[in-house]
Amino acid sequence: MNKKKALITGISGQDGSYLAEYLLSIGYEVHGIVRRNSVPENQESRIDHISHKLKTYYGDLTDASSLERIMQKVMPDEIYNLGAQSHVRISFDIPKYTADVNAIGTQNMLEAYRKICPNAKFYQASSSEMFGNSVDEDSFQRESTPMKPVSPYGCSKLFAYSICRNYRHSYKLHICNGILFNHESPRRGGNFVTNKVVRGAVKIKLGLQDKLVLGNLDSYRDWGHSKDYIRAMHMILNNDKPEDFVVATGEAHSVRDLCKYVFSKLGMNYEDYVIQDPEFLRPEELNYLRGDCSRLKERFNWEPEYTFETLLDDMIDSAIKTLSKQETTKIND
Repeated sequence: MNKKKALITGISGQDGSYLAEYLLSIGYEVHGIVRRNSVPENQESRIDHISHKLKTYYGDLTDASSLERIMQKVMPDEIYNLGAQSHVRISFDIPKYTADVNAIGTQNMLEAYRKICPNAKFYQASSSEMFGNSVDEDSFQRESTPMKPVSPYGCSKLFAYSICRNYRHSYKLHICNGILFNHESPRRGGNFVTNKVVRGAVKIKLGLQDKLVLGNLDSYRDWGHSKDYIRAMHMILNNDKPEDFVVATGEAHSVRDLCKYVFSKLGMNYEDYVIQDPEFLRPEELNYLRGDCSRLKERFNWEPEYTFETLLDDMIDSAIKTLSKQETTKIND
């Protein structure tokens, strides 16, 4: 029996690496697209442990010819478009690049898919940032909530979401959007607030730094674990009918709550170490995100295995091991 073939853009990122692990564990043949990087060992560190089981190709979402070449070579059964410029705050500094990668890059993927392997299934990583400050009367965002993004990142993701729906209807293709709320893990990049707080607190505990500088402490987010969300991606894509689903925990916590939990877990009071700096504020703030994923739960019986607390525990434990090991190595050197 032939294995199903999956092609993942952004395979070396947080979600891409967990998704690759998951698909391999259930018998898939996994292929991935990676961008050329001057420090490739940093870029691909999240997939080093499974690199012997994968096939990766150099390509770029902004280079349509590279996508067509890879698509033709792999002829995948499933495509997961997870590659993106994914940092919201930084999207204000590089709006055109964000649009080129997230919006036009998705268009490039769709065209390659439509022309080369239209019988495959296509998953688009959409984002809760598309909602902006739009919220329903019950304080949730769901599939029907109006989308009013407040960042270049959110705008680029809304274009990608919309063009996927357009291709699905116009060309009768199996294209699904997963509208994912914030999801984290030990593999999260260090400039995202969850890992910035966790690593900062651990460094303070280990005596490696004195303070932690942050922006808005009173913005609320619905935080889940990437491992839970990649399971949802696979479920959504393999639904009989291509549809769009919100993926979320249904709980909202502030950045202040995040700081309070992480520092207290390490036996410290966050108020003694956290400094707010306007430089880290967005030009337009997104105040509150809380997702209603009842459709996803009803359709697939999906439930997150991690809570807000166990997610942070996982990140804290990993940061302690990593940073302690780095310090030991420095001392030995």
